Amino acid sequence: MQSMESLSVVASYAIVGLAVGLIVGLTGVGGGSLMTPILSGPFGIAPAIAVGTDLVFASITKGVGTAVHGWAGTVQWRALTWLLVGSLLASFAALAWLHAHGAANPALAGFIRKSVGVSVLLTAIALVFRGRLMAWIRARPELQIQGRGRDATLLLAGLLLGALVTVSSIGAGALGASILFWLHPHWEPAEVAGTDIAYAVPLTAVAGAGHLALGTVDLFLLAGLLVGSLPAIAVGSAISRRLPERLSRALLAVVLTAAGTKMVF
Repeated sequence: MQSMESLSVVASYAIVGLAVGLIVGLTGVGGGSLMTPILSGPFGIAPAIAVGTDLVFASITKGVGTAVHGWAGTVQWRALTWLLVGSLLASFAALAWLHAHGAANPALAGFIRKSVGVSVLLTAIALVFRGRLMAWIRARPELQIQGRGRDATLLLAGLLLGALVTVSSIGAGALGASILFWLHPHWEPAEVAGTDIAYAVPLTAVAGAGHLALGTVDLFLLAGLLVGSLPAIAVGSAISRRLPERLSRALLAVVLTAAGTKMVF
């Protein structure tokens, strides 16, 4: 009887992992913004365990997604490098600050979360009107950031993103996708998804290792989630490039809207 209950629990975890893995593979967004609330809500997992397990889950799952997107050529490695350099430096600096001063003021963290949520919602709106936005940008080439200027902007964006994610636990997926879209509006949605997925792997791996050391990772829960998510993210990543551009853009806009709404409210 107990073994049947254990199998039922694993099956539930696997279904959740499958759904989230598929969404992340298609859009690059949805890991932290979906998984942690599901685990700590319907499943009643303690928040610290939910966060720690989700981080390790994300690093493994998105590692598979990165391999598939990299093979398909939908990871923009130059942009990824500059974004990672900035975010990892800022993340380590923020961790040192938190170690010295303690957790961020809840009011400040809440303000940051709501502000980022608004920017994510604006990105979703911009995705819906991408055609008009691209026409506006092409008509004003002097406003386009190119070459080293774009690299420097990505570095600064990475610094901001790394600090925000470390201090306020805001999901890197939604905000990372927003930054990539605004700096590279000419990219296909699959390129935004692939680069965003690859970007999240080192950050979640570092944070997940810290939670493993603290003992806030449930290995049984992790195994169940991975059973469903690993094949799902591989499939989602593989078909993301084959989806019609309008459909994949609409899907990304929907997921960003959900993530942004959660941050704001």
